[in-house]
This record gives sequence, C-alpha cells and structure tokens, in this order.
Amino acid sequence: MARHLVAIGQLIDEDPTEALAHALAARRLAARIAAVREAVGLAAYHAGEWQTAVAELRTYHRMTGLQSHLAVLADCERALGRPERAIDLFRGADREKLDRAVAVELLIVAAGARGDLGQKDAAVAMLQVPELTGDAPEPWTIRLRYAYADALLAGGRREEAREWFSRAAELDVEGATDAAERLLELDGVMIEGDDADEGDDADEVEDEVEVEDFTAGPGAPGAVSVRPDTELVDEDSLDGADAESERDGANDGPDGARAESGPPTSEAGDSDPPDAKAQRPAGESGDAVDGDQAGSRR
Repeated sequence: MARHLVAIGQLIDEDPTEALAHALAARRLAARIAAVREAVGLAAYHAGEWQTAVAELRTYHRMTGLQSHLAVLADCERALGRPERAIDLFRGADREKLDRAVAVELLIVAAGARGDLGQKDAAVAMLQVPELTGDAPEPWTIRLRYAYADALLAGGRREEAREWFSRAAELDVEGATDAAERLLELDGVMIEGDDADEGDDADEVEDEVEVEDFTAGPGAPGAVSVRPDTELVDEDSLDGADAESERDGANDGPDGARAESGPPTSEAGDSDPPDAKAQRPAGESGDAVDGDQAGSRR
C-alpha cells in the first residue's frame, strides 16, 4: 500500500491516469485509511474523474473532520455542471478555521461559479477582498490577482483587467500563471507560435537530408549534414560567371566575369522558403485559463 502511495506522488502530475490506478489499488488494500482515500480523491481530480473525486474527498473529510480540499470539491462541482453547489460549499465553509491558501482558493472557485451563472459583476465583487491588494508575495496572491483580472475582462472592463494582469505578472516571477502572456495579448503583441517555427525547422531538416544524400550517399558511414546555402551559392555563382563570360566574349578575365555576374542569388541569411515568408507578413501583430483556474485543472 505504501509503495502505491509513493507511486501516486511521483505520477500524479505527469501521468494522472496511472496515478489513479495506483490509488485504486491502494484503496483495495486499505480502504479505511484516510490518507488513502485522500490520495484516491486527488488522483481522480487530476485525471478528470470528477464524481470519483467528490465521493473520495467527502469521505476523507468525514473520516478526519478536516476541510482541506473544499476548493477541489467546489471545482469538481463546477466541472460537473453544478456551479450552485460550488457556491454552497463556499457559503457553508468556516473560513476562519481554514488555512489562508485554502480559503483564497475556495473564494476563487466560487467567483468562477458566479461567472458560470452569468453573474459577471458578482464575480468581480466577490474577489475584492483585502488579500487582493496585499504586498506579501504569497502564491495565492498571484492567483487571486489573476482571477480578478480575468473576471474584469469577462465583464468588459478591459483597462482594469490589464492593470491587474500586470500586477499579477509582477509577482509571478516563476511563471506559475500566464499573466505576462495575457498582458501582451491585451497590448496587441503577438508571440509567434510554434507552428511556423516547426515548419521552418522541417524544411531545414529536409534540405539537410538532401545534401547528405548528395554528398555521401544514402546511409553512407560518416555522412555529415551540411547547410546547402554554403556550397550551392558558390557553385551557382561560378556557373553564372561562366555563362556571362561566354556571351560577352570571355575576354574580361576573372575579375570582369565576377563583376558582371552580379551578387550571389542566395544568401545565408535568406534561407527561409517562400511559403514560410508568405506565412509571416512583416509588421503583422495580433491579440487571450480560466481566471478561476486557481485550484482548477479545467
């Protein structure tokens, strides 16, 4: 049973489905141990098994008398399409007895539930708590500011949302949220996606493979990948020089041939294929997790 619990801790972020399988195996061995039921509930939450997570975490709370996972329970209720129950959990909680981080997470989820019900202004009002403007760089402070900014944006208050995304990004030095990216999007700054870069890389790899085949033969040992622009530029320039020399009488000598042949038709810095250039118009820029993602994996 203990080995299963260790495996859950190692897998819950990377492979939540496998973590849940270990949690269920541990429950078969020791269903009356509260830590096992907690592990099953959290693994089910990460795996998106909302109903299982609700059942197991409620059992854990009954067995221990604790309410340490109310925010997770409320988020599961939202995921199940029951935002009213999420709000009821927030109302019924004894927030003075809750850990500060848990209380803030529960508040964020409840505000998100208000937003689910279309109550945009109520969601904003719920998040206007003293912790929002606190100077302490607590992890939940970042998430609270992010959720507040997202709620403002959902309510159409763009300028205020920008201010609070900025204030969240100031504290989020480790990148726990995408506040910095959301701020850039509101400013109209587009960060190039990976698709175009991947396309350029694929074209580059294809060119390199062609040069390998040409220089060393398919599968030849010791084949070295060479950038095509390095060799083909000189070869084309020489061919162009010879052609010009034949047309003009070939009496100008090597220097004259080079001068008439003009600059090389390919430069090392201009190796992008035409399609890739067409997909990236110069000067073009464009414009968004759920702000209540604090405590939420949806």
